[in-house]
Amino acid sequence: MTLTSQNIFFKPLIDVIMRKIEIAVPKWNVEEISGYKPMTSFWQDFSIADAFGITAVADTFKRAFNEWKGNYKYLTELVMVLNHKIWQWYEKDKQLAKLYNEAFNTANDYALDNLHGSELTYFYCVTD
Repeated sequence: MTLTSQNIFFKPLIDVIMRKIEIAVPKWNVEEISGYKPMTSFWQDFSIADAFGITAVADTFKRAFNEWKGNYKYLTELVMVLNHKIWQWYEKDKQLAKLYNEAFNTANDYALDNLHGSELTYFYCVTD
């Protein structure tokens, strides 16, 4: 059996696969506000996850945090993005804002417990 759009059983699945998904990623104006120039795609990654809901955001955090917590500059930016996402969603979706707050606390606490010396100084200077 071939997978074609004529196949009634697979048509809904094919339609979903073939449909173009457009997601508007809001601009993160952190550089204009603070002068900090983003190094990662965290803002875009989480903005895309926002469109798919709580589970996608939680999964994106888990993957980003586990992959990049050992890089103090990326960890710093992750904390910043999570903080901005809390405020982005605070008035619109309390559940999503709460999830971002929990992720922020996890990443921020990890940074404060594990960064030392110049890495911790960098974290404080950039997130201040």
